[in-house]
Amino acid sequence: MFARMYPGATDAMDRAGVAAYRRRLVAGLTGEVVEVGAGNGRVFTHYPPTVTHVLAVEPEPRLRAAASSAAAGAPVPVTVTDGLAEALPVADGGADAVVFSLVLCSVTDQAAALREARRVLRPGGQVRFFEHVRAQTPGLRRAQRVVDATLWPLVCGGCHTGRDTVAAIRAAGFTITDLDRFPFPATAIPLPATPHILGTAHP
Repeated sequence: MFARMYPGATDAMDRAGVAAYRRRLVAGLTGEVVEVGAGNGRVFTHYPPTVTHVLAVEPEPRLRAAASSAAAGAPVPVTVTDGLAEALPVADGGADAVVFSLVLCSVTDQAAALREARRVLRPGGQVRFFEHVRAQTPGLRRAQRVVDATLWPLVCGGCHTGRDTVAAIRAAGFTITDLDRFPFPATAIPLPATPHILGTAHP
């Protein structure tokens, strides 16, 4: 059900201006990139020409097929493959960068996914992340706990609105060198999935 809903959700996000964040997410990357949980491939068009190859890992068959179609029009070479964030089909030290875009909210084991990112990075590599995360205000955190304990994960493909992804990145041994917090979309009344982060981390 989530895979069927996802194209409409990404269309709505595009109308709300998410493309600017996707561009920032991958700006300046070079070399071999692993994109974890590529979904339907909406990040592909934003990779700069300094990227030599993207290995896009997506476990859901319907979304993987959509990503394969998107890869054909990407400005850089993109290979779409089956795989899980917790067991990336990449050799140790095989990537210059690992990209997470709205996926660490839904992986089964966030810590394992981040350990895998660290494993596949070459010395000097980096992680880029664009995620919705735990709110910084008590009221919205309470709302996140309620929706995460009820229907939200079931309807939204395992997504959890209240994960403390910043703490998880640091706990995995990364140093966050750039971090921007912002609401998206910028609604008058914050929603459980409104708080977002975008940034860079190094092992």
